Amino acid sequence: MKVKHIYKYLFAAFLVLQLSSCNNDTDAEQKFDQTPTERLNAQKSELNNLLLSSEFGWKAVYFTDNTVLGGYTHLFKFAKDGTVQMASDFDSDTNVYKSEFEIQLGSTVSVVFTTKNRIHLLSESDNYPIAALRAKGYLGDFQFLYYGQENGEIIFKTNRTAKELRFVKATAQDWTDLPKNIDMIDNVVGDDTRPLFRLLETNDGTAKHQFDFSFSDVTRFAEANSIEAGYSVSYNMGVGYTPTGIVVSPAVEVAGQKLTNFVYNDVDGSFTATGTNGVTAIIKYSSKPLVLTDDYKILLPGSANNVYAYIYNITKPEPANSPLFLSLLANAEALAGTGLMITRIQPWFNNPDGTSYIEYRFAAVSNPAVTIARRYHYFTIQSNATNKTVTLVPGVWKSVATAASPAIATPSFLKALDDQFMNPQGLYFAKTPVSGYTAYTFTSTTTPFRMVAYSFQ
Repeated sequence: MKVKHIYKYLFAAFLVLQLSSCNNDTDAEQKFDQTPTERLNAQKSELNNLLLSSEFGWKAVYFTDNTVLGGYTHLFKFAKDGTVQMASDFDSDTNVYKSEFEIQLGSTVSVVFTTKNRIHLLSESDNYPIAALRAKGYLGDFQFLYYGQENGEIIFKTNRTAKELRFVKATAQDWTDLPKNIDMIDNVVGDDTRPLFRLLETNDGTAKHQFDFSFSDVTRFAEANSIEAGYSVSYNMGVGYTPTGIVVSPAVEVAGQKLTNFVYNDVDGSFTATGTNGVTAIIKYSSKPLVLTDDYKILLPGSANNVYAYIYNITKPEPANSPLFLSLLANAEALAGTGLMITRIQPWFNNPDGTSYIEYRFAAVSNPAVTIARRYHYFTIQSNATNKTVTLVPGVWKSVATAASPAIATPSFLKALDDQFMNPQGLYFAKTPVSGYTAYTFTSTTTPFRMVAYSFQ
């Protein structure tokens, strides 16, 4: 073939390709041809249609910062007129409220809740759960930047902290069941009749590991630390409530599986997350401490004179005080007489004269700094080295702590409270973390009774 014919065919093929290219633009090229404003307007329309598309609106469990706070469930039902109906489990008010929203254009498209509603409770700086969050509130936001959709979920990032938040389609049942989230709180906190000790137990299908477990209902945050030597694993997690249990963030990861949804069992008070191949994580109660200490030995005869005390304006607010202790204390005060309070419950061990007793101090509510009466319950002490407990064996009651003073009848108004200390099955005694002073707890081995005591040593 002559060279001039080859050039002729090549030129024809080139023309065909050019014509084909001009007549068959791809979607990507069409988008590329759009201006930034056109692309943003398209996204705005897309987000608007998405928000309006779900029959029963959208649900989001908002973990504002899962290193210090838990999750708060919000339900949204958007309307064409720019209003939104909203409910949340931020507190016991799960009613539905109406407010306004806008889809705004900026560097990206966002949904903004422009008038006050439940979502704003998480962003008020003067509404904070703990002192560390003073002037920060619950670290929440009310503007969410749109980042597309995945598997039917709308993906947002918070405006201030760029944390991902997903809206999932809500159901009619979600709106009906929202109050059950609030009902679940008591189960997570723990009923007064449940044991005081709690643990997280993981099972990777072959081995189990145990972690002590503590939960703050104020922050909805839980901490779990391994009790096993050489196994330095911890799980710190925000907790959100559901009608059937809890959801946690970050996930509890066991054998590479991320467990987030725990189901409540009312029979034993446990919460269980189930994976595959035998993998589980269970939050459950224990009848005794996970770690038994030798702290009880400092109370034994032959040790120094040690004194501890419940002090009304120092130790009473400590969360480690059990509801049973606080209720027995309140009942004793009510029975003591109108206008009276117990300012101190002060166990004395190994006094110089060889005695030990619990001192109860009374004052007028109107003037708690002035003690108006005292009662002393003498005891001897026994110990159990295996269980690492002490038992206070009851002796006489007195109104003056001297050898010569006569015994008195048991004060009936103190009996129920005092019986917890004199439990024949014994007490656990252990140091407990508090802020600003040293403290120990006296905890019953058989009932959910625990008192935090200031240490004078």
